[in-house]
Amino acid sequence: MKIVSSIKDLKNFLALEREKGKKVGLVPTMGALHAGHISLVKRCVAENDICVVSDFVNPTQFNDKHDLETYPRTLDADCALLEPVGCDYVFAPSVAEMYPEPDTRVFNLGPVAEVMEGPRRPGHFNGVAQVVSKLFYIVEPDNAYFGEKDFQQIAVIREMVRQLNLPVHIVDCPIQREADGLALSSRNTRLTPEQRQKAPVIARTLKESTTFVPAKSVQEVIDYVVNTINQVPEMEVEYFEIVDGNTMQPIQNWSDTTYPVGCITVYCGEVRLIDNIKY
Repeated sequence: MKIVSSIKDLKNFLALEREKGKKVGLVPTMGALHAGHISLVKRCVAENDICVVSDFVNPTQFNDKHDLETYPRTLDADCALLEPVGCDYVFAPSVAEMYPEPDTRVFNLGPVAEVMEGPRRPGHFNGVAQVVSKLFYIVEPDNAYFGEKDFQQIAVIREMVRQLNLPVHIVDCPIQREADGLALSSRNTRLTPEQRQKAPVIARTLKESTTFVPAKSVQEVIDYVVNTINQVPEMEVEYFEIVDGNTMQPIQNWSDTTYPVGCITVYCGEVRLIDNIKY
């Protein structure tokens, strides 16, 4: 496994691999790796000849300076997880390497980026599109792997790929969870022991809400989820929306889509946790 910090070096390494006819897969990450990321890497290794994992905390997608400063950076530990599962290249550039000058590109990502996370984290998806498009230009992957925990982000990336006409196949992979149901996230390490005990109520409530469909209306299910979670001390739902899983647009009735997905963001103390479930 090679650890590469230079764009030029990585492109040269991958050009040599392609000359041998090898298929390249990419797992973009912001580091602080956990079993969820590793499940993506294992799939990438299984489906490609070469696996590249990017390990880069991208400043342009943070609209909260405190969140950027406190985001865990654990490259050595990340590499220790990646080597045994078959990763070939870890791309760990500096901010200066990725952004030698400010990226002023503004993406018009359309309706998929205008709901849920969009208005609550201004500029976030534009920053995601900036960094992921840069990674795609650098690595030129045949396949790129993303976890479904960031459900809306996958829709945004697919739209960006469509607009830029990039020849990359986006592979979405199932959410990985702790034994008690909590969706794996780098942010979970910031929970206090007491908060960590409470956080699984998110997944538990979402799972329970699926048993109400279609007997209860969309709004009744939304109200149940929000009220149940908000009753737990330190837990506060920022939003819970049931949307069409392709367009990300909210639905009013179960008959509005064949692919209803509930997307939620909850503050557990100061830690912002996201999850989703398919109905």
